[in-house]
Amino acid sequence: MIKCNLVTGSEGMYNITSELKAQIEKHQMKDGILVVYCPHTTASIVVSENVDIDVKADILSALSEAFPKKENHLHYEGNSYAHIRSTVSGVSLPLIVENQKLVLGQFQGVYFMEFDGPRTREYFLKFIASN
Repeated sequence: MIKCNLVTGSEGMYNITSELKAQIEKHQMKDGILVVYCPHTTASIVVSENVDIDVKADILSALSEAFPKKENHLHYEGNSYAHIRSTVSGVSLPLIVENQKLVLGQFQGVYFMEFDGPRTREYFLKFIASN
C-alpha cells in the first residue's frame, strides 16, 4: 500500500492524476487494478472532466446547492453537509492500469474532493496485479 499526502484549501477538487501516474511508474505497475482510497469522512475520490475548469466549479456549486450548510443539522461539529457530500461522491475508485498506463478517457482526470478544509489529507493506493 502506498500513502500519499495532500494539503487542501477550504473546499475544492484537487487533480491527483499526475501523482497516480508517477506512482504507477515508480512502482512499475504493469497490468491490473489500482484502487484509490480516501480514509476521510468529509472528502472523496472521483473521476471527472479534466479539461474545462468550469466543470469543477459547476460540480462544487451543484453539491453545495443539493447539500447546503445548515444550522439545523444535528452533528455537533456543524459539518454534516461535508459528510453527506462525501457519502454521495464516494471514497474509493478502482482504476485500470494497462501496460504501465492509467486507463482514462480523453477528458478524464482523478480528483480528491475536499468538502471541509483546509486540512492535511491522505489517500492510499493499492495495486492488484492481473495474471
